[in-house]
Amino acid sequence: MLKQVQKIKHSPTLNTVLMVENTLKKINESVISIAELKRKLPNQVNHNTLMVILSYLEDSNKIAVTLKGITWVFNSNPVLRKAISKGLEL
Repeated sequence: MLKQVQKIKHSPTLNTVLMVENTLKKINESVISIAELKRKLPNQVNHNTLMVILSYLEDSNKIAVTLKGITWVFNSNPVLRKAISKGLEL
């Protein structure tokens, strides 16, 4: 049986995804709400489109979404990534 693909009505453009990603990277607060994020974005983004982008960023381990808000967690430091990959899992 073929897997049905759910059609997304609000597909974000690459520019919109990058705009949200860059805004989240530059935020000084450790946790930000969705409403605050919308205010800090340079351009308005449809709510459903923003939810698709946040879901993608969470699935790619760039953000963590909790009850308190959204936090940027991605670290591109190669030394840290190597240490994590060789570290022991508790």
